[in-house]
Amino acid sequence: MIKEKIQQLSANIFNEVVANRRHIHAHPELSFHELETSVFVANKLEELGLEYHKMADTGLVALIKGDKPSDRVVALRADMDALPITEANDVPYKSQNNGVMHACGHDAHTSSLLGTAKILTELKSEFAGTVKLIFQPAEEKLPGGASLMIKQGVLENPKPQAVLGQHVMPFIDAGKVGFRAGKYMASTDEIYVTVKGKGGHGAQPQQNVDPVIITAHILTALQQVVSRFADPKSPSVLSFGKVIANGATNVIPNEVYLEGTFRTMDEKWRTDAHIRMKKMAEGIAESMGGSCEFNIMKGYPFLINEEKLTEATRSHAEDYLGKENVLDLDIWMAAEDFAYYSQVANSCFYRLGTRNESRGITSSVHTPTFDIEEDAFKISTGLMAYLAVKQLGN
Repeated sequence: MIKEKIQQLSANIFNEVVANRRHIHAHPELSFHELETSVFVANKLEELGLEYHKMADTGLVALIKGDKPSDRVVALRADMDALPITEANDVPYKSQNNGVMHACGHDAHTSSLLGTAKILTELKSEFAGTVKLIFQPAEEKLPGGASLMIKQGVLENPKPQAVLGQHVMPFIDAGKVGFRAGKYMASTDEIYVTVKGKGGHGAQPQQNVDPVIITAHILTALQQVVSRFADPKSPSVLSFGKVIANGATNVIPNEVYLEGTFRTMDEKWRTDAHIRMKKMAEGIAESMGGSCEFNIMKGYPFLINEEKLTEATRSHAEDYLGKENVLDLDIWMAAEDFAYYSQVANSCFYRLGTRNESRGITSSVHTPTFDIEEDAFKISTGLMAYLAVKQLGN
């Protein structure tokens, strides 16, 4: 059976996948600068005898065609970029690029997909249809590598009937995976606000227009956008993580600067909320004698896992791993540019467990101590290969 063949091949290449992951982890590159990573991936594809072409500068796309005739196509996506974080782990494969770290598991995603590619090239005589491999740059930075690759035609010639993505999850034990059908991850928008007033001596507030007080009113009032205008059945989050009022104990500044994020799972409400927030902030500032520059940088859309595809993919995962190793996921208000694929094609984005408490591998993504339990590679490569061939109808 093809499942057993995939499992055996996955076991055979485990050490190679780990080595690839460690190489990529030690040489991280920021979004839109994945030059060495792209060359590394290209060389590995050439070793497999696979032709590829570049997209979005550092992105790569390759096809694996089964020997049996079929028009069906499934796309498998991995992201390649790292984050501007200084790694705190003391491991042999620690980042060699100061201030840059694979703190979100993209090294695992890329090495896993290379392993999947190796399995599928070994099994071309066993399946019908085409597997499209997408090695994508810049998941971590707007406008997102996915949006650029889609604009450049990554989902055309040939057009996939399904797009699958795999992402590490440090809250799930290695050896397990998680799925959620329907709306799964949030849209994300960046908010940049400058509240302007008239600064002066803190002992003479009557002579000033205090932007700190104006900002306090704006921050409090904006929470009503979520608590009183949003449909409570549709999750929304508004958070401000940066507030700069560069005055002193006795100095009222001329302006206050804010940065925040807005996230939701409804595109119409997202647009309405943008209008409400801007109007509210500007109105409050004006009513208190100041002014407000309210700018929103629109980010990724929300991510939706197509119901039938996700149910089928989950069923195949249960067949490959056993039901006890396939978990239900809750809504996750973080964002992912895989959402762009999900907005234009039937897609399924699932989670790969990478946690191991006994070894202290528990840190969240986007932290200096993030790492993965590499035993996760014992299932990651084979599972994605199995999901691909089952989606192709084999």
